[in-house]
Amino acid sequence: MNTADGTTGFSTEDLQSLQTTVERFAKRAIAPHVPEWEEAGQFDRSLYTQAAELGLLGLGYPEHLGGTPAPWRARNMLSQTLARYGGSGGVMASLFSLNIGLPPVMAHGSAELQAEVVPPVLRGERIAALAITESGGGSDVAGLRTTARADGADYVIDGEKVFIITSGLRADWITLAVRTDAASKGASGISMVVVPGDTPGITRTRLHKMGWHSSDTAQLRFDGVRVPQRYRLG
Repeated sequence: MNTADGTTGFSTEDLQSLQTTVERFAKRAIAPHVPEWEEAGQFDRSLYTQAAELGLLGLGYPEHLGGTPAPWRARNMLSQTLARYGGSGGVMASLFSLNIGLPPVMAHGSAELQAEVVPPVLRGERIAALAITESGGGSDVAGLRTTARADGADYVIDGEKVFIITSGLRADWITLAVRTDAASKGASGISMVVVPGDTPGITRTRLHKMGWHSSDTAQLRFDGVRVPQRYRLG
């Protein structure tokens, strides 16, 4: 059954079954390993594929991209159950960093870009992250200084991001806030560009913090990073 907002209707039994699945997953695949993952500063990458096989990564995403349309109450229940039984906010944040990395792609990316980026992430084969915060600017997005200069069919990106707390070290797709109009001031001239994590010119440095150790946190440096202009969102 489809609801008015286009999501698949979930009965009480559906929600209970999903909750049971998530609880078992958290108790078996997460909670016993949290101490070693906190010590290592990241968790086993296979956890992404395990979560994907249960349909957890794709919950709330379109079916044609490999997801499962779902109402917010199902997604909220997923978060609440993982928080109750998983024993680690850091694991939960990093495992589901797709939910901050992919929404700009879903909202403003072309159909072709969505088809390239989203399905491998929902299958647990790729990791998506969001990179906005900069040194000295914090959450002042309008003050960001990372630039993307048009050069033929590409953008050439230069700048730095810091405190990328969810999957910063190993993201395969980085949804990056940049200034595409260097002459603009404030919020004007800012764009989002999807950057493949293995593009030459990207340097990542691990940052150590007081908590959430299993969520890898990084400083990112972009030096002449070249990406196709078609990776711009919107």
